[in-house]
Amino acid sequence: MEEERHVSPVRALPRPRLAVWKFASCDGCQLSLLDCEQDLLALADAVEIAYFPEASSTMAPGPYDLSLVEGSVTTPEDTARLAEIRRQSRHLVTIGACATAGGIQALRNFADVGEYVAAVYPSPEYIRTLATSTPISAHVPVDYELHGCPINKSQLLEVISAFLIGRRPTIAAHSVCVECKLRNTSCVMVAHGTPCLGPVTHAGCGALCPAYRRGCYGCYGPMETPNTAALSRRWQALGASEAQLRRVYRTFNAAAPAFARESGAHVDE
Repeated sequence: MEEERHVSPVRALPRPRLAVWKFASCDGCQLSLLDCEQDLLALADAVEIAYFPEASSTMAPGPYDLSLVEGSVTTPEDTARLAEIRRQSRHLVTIGACATAGGIQALRNFADVGEYVAAVYPSPEYIRTLATSTPISAHVPVDYELHGCPINKSQLLEVISAFLIGRRPTIAAHSVCVECKLRNTSCVMVAHGTPCLGPVTHAGCGALCPAYRRGCYGCYGPMETPNTAALSRRWQALGASEAQLRRVYRTFNAAAPAFARESGAHVDE
């Protein structure tokens, strides 16, 4: 008679824990994650969404395998909260222009924030805010930055997948001009004389604006090693004033170093 064998049941490995955090922002990048729809359902099966107030009432404590952070640091409380998030996160990825470059609220960095507060709020003495709006990387170590206003949802899924399986994300570093060529879109500057930030802007939008004969607005921030000075000279040849050049670099990614330097190079006429 054969000896009866006892086989221990196989225990499922714990799923990686994902957290999504919000600082000063419009929530658009978090909505990009929710807009993943069917892909998001597959993601929910692969990970434990431990903290994501935009999508769930679950508020599980850390530690977390991956934290996605949207928004910029704009208040004294933000700095303390961010330090705690970093302490509890194995990997921390910033998503969107606010988290990677301070966002459009970083326009305060070029002026007196006290004047803004007095103009907006009837009782400015109750407002606690910092003089600047800064990216997350100015305060804690960041493992990866995903640019965009808002981010590209396909790029976001690639970043999440890469970190969950332990590899570097595969995100193209080229400019919007390459995306124009890939979709057979004529250059709006060459064909129509339309000023465009595409040559210095990071790809990710699929060259949406040039496809409709509109110049790129720089939503995805500066590409790697952008030649902003050369582009500005081209804009000037098309009739752009110093004020227009300064303004075009001060939008969604105003505090991104390459755009901030170039905007500062153009003073009032």
